[in-house]
Amino acid sequence: MKELTLREILNSCNGEFIGDESKLNLKINAIVTDSRKAVENSLFVAIKGERADGHSFVENTYKQGAVCALVEERVDSDILQIKVKSTLQAVKDIALYYRSLFNIPFIGVTGSVGKTSTKEMLASVLGAKFKVHKTQGNFNNELGVPLTLFALEEDREVAIIEMGISDFEEMTRLSNIVKPDYCVITNIGCCHLEFLGDRDGVLKAKTEMFLHMKKNGKIFLNGDDDKLREITDYNGIVPVFYGLGKTNDYYAEIIENNTQKGIKCRLCYDSKAIDATIPAIGNHMVSNAMAAVAIGKSLGMADSEIVKGIESYTTIDGRNNLIVTDNYTVIDDCYNANPTSVKASIDVIMNFKNPRKVCILGDMKELGREEKTLHRQTGAYAEEKGVHVLLTVGGLAKEMQTALKNTEGYHFDTNENLIAELPKILKKDDAILIKASHSMKFEEIVKAITK
Repeated sequence: MKELTLREILNSCNGEFIGDESKLNLKINAIVTDSRKAVENSLFVAIKGERADGHSFVENTYKQGAVCALVEERVDSDILQIKVKSTLQAVKDIALYYRSLFNIPFIGVTGSVGKTSTKEMLASVLGAKFKVHKTQGNFNNELGVPLTLFALEEDREVAIIEMGISDFEEMTRLSNIVKPDYCVITNIGCCHLEFLGDRDGVLKAKTEMFLHMKKNGKIFLNGDDDKLREITDYNGIVPVFYGLGKTNDYYAEIIENNTQKGIKCRLCYDSKAIDATIPAIGNHMVSNAMAAVAIGKSLGMADSEIVKGIESYTTIDGRNNLIVTDNYTVIDDCYNANPTSVKASIDVIMNFKNPRKVCILGDMKELGREEKTLHRQTGAYAEEKGVHVLLTVGGLAKEMQTALKNTEGYHFDTNENLIAELPKILKKDDAILIKASHSMKFEEIVKAITK
């Protein structure tokens, strides 16, 4: 992190300083919300959460070297304190100021599906030329984005910030902090419908990203998505479309999808074509690569640099991560799920040459009034695509079983019950997809199958 003085922090959040004002010129080199991560010369942000109140840990952070605490109420400690009405709002205000200290391209990435894999592909490609800063883990919400920004080092040349939302106006607040130069939207799917209503609501919420885009910014959209295709311009900015369809400005031709060996493809733009092999599974990864090609070319990258970045891509656990054991081929995609992403993952597994395709699916959360219908439709999709065995866990996922006619189906109330029955159901050389909303803890199933 670029050093900030306590005075800069105090002024940026309009707080009340508690302590010796001669120390306002002390410099902070880290801002943390987890007391365990407090280090020498850090600022600890005390947030009142559902499980714990950060104010209870202020004194501990002082002993670890923190020099100041951002608080909502004065704490009995020798540590310097900045008192504000809301520490969550204050941390966003500080992040807004911190963002203003950088004059490098900021790339905002959002979408219903594929935010993280697109962010990782962008980082891999741009990293072939630039020093890249990117969102770590799932730090993509109104607390995670500020923490992502605070981790931005002074020598970075490009910042890639993932932005996730579940309701209207959240993206407006995130965009105000990030002020992206480039806006990337991967797709508009059926997610967070409990709050956003339908896909039109999702589109409206996601495109709030444009509201605080930097002047002369650029917009990159997946042109294969029907909702995104409706966007012809925003305040005179004409989107750059990428994807698989040849009507896109940047499109790809899949030469060979050999699953375990990756996807050979031809990446096309401006009447040019470059060949690359993407070391990942799923046609959606080709779309992600096209987003990276489009932005890479916009930033002046050579074709050779782009190919090097694409072919250096690595998957992460829980997100279309391929695990090959002596007995099974497993797609670990258990980090999260919505109808759009589950159907895409079913498409992926059906490309495999294994004799049987087995899907282990769980509840998809936050789908609103149509949640049961959307689960039934997902089961029907598995049936239509020819999935051989469908295993489900959870009250909502049980609805998937009602759509089955030819597919062999089993339902379980808990992960433990499913795991106990797996030896009777699975066969050697099965290809297995494991996917559900994060709260279903399907990583337990991945561990049981791959241990």
